[in-house]
Amino acid sequence: MERYSRSIGTLSVSEIEKLHASRVAVVGCGGLGGYVLEMLGRMGVGHLTAIDGDVFEESNLNRQLLSKIALMGVSKAVSAKKRMAEINPDVFVSAIQEWLSAENANALLTTHEVIVDALDSIETRRLLQNAAENLGIPLVHGAIGGWYAQVTVILPGDRTLDRLYRENQKSGVEKQLGNPSFTPALAAAIQAVETIKLLIGRGELLRNRVLRIDLLDQEYTLIELSCN
Repeated sequence: MERYSRSIGTLSVSEIEKLHASRVAVVGCGGLGGYVLEMLGRMGVGHLTAIDGDVFEESNLNRQLLSKIALMGVSKAVSAKKRMAEINPDVFVSAIQEWLSAENANALLTTHEVIVDALDSIETRRLLQNAAENLGIPLVHGAIGGWYAQVTVILPGDRTLDRLYRENQKSGVEKQLGNPSFTPALAAAIQAVETIKLLIGRGELLRNRVLRIDLLDQEYTLIELSCN
């Protein structure tokens, strides 16, 4: 318990033990996902599933925590597993070197208590929302573009992404606005917080609300979403 002694006060011993017995799937191990995995692992979430079919390339080095020059061409999911072994060997990481698809989503995501959306494709986000709903698992959504970010919690049946993205919209703003180092780190921290709140059953969730962040003007806006 010494490892988590500085978490006590924020969390109780029983909550830390609950985290250690929990299972979370992080879909995407890049800008958002690398930070989410790091934070959840350091907090002691006992089983993390890192899902990403991609490998590191040079353009990832400006923002992706798991990336480094020696890992160019190496699987992001496998790198997440190796890093966690160095940071907190009490945490088991399943490295899944696959792209999420309609064919494999249910099999990869079942048995988890929370799923984290750390993707950069709206089409795949919608697929993930469908899978999470089918499995009855809460989904923590995060997205960034340039100075801007958004985070929300989606419980089965909420269909929140249907309200955030236009029908048939396929691309977000990441490529147009860029991906700096600081925005994914902040958004991922909020995703990690919401994930932990779901796991321990404490605090008010960002459900049917989306937190919109403008780091350029330091504006944090909580938008209430109309319920279906």
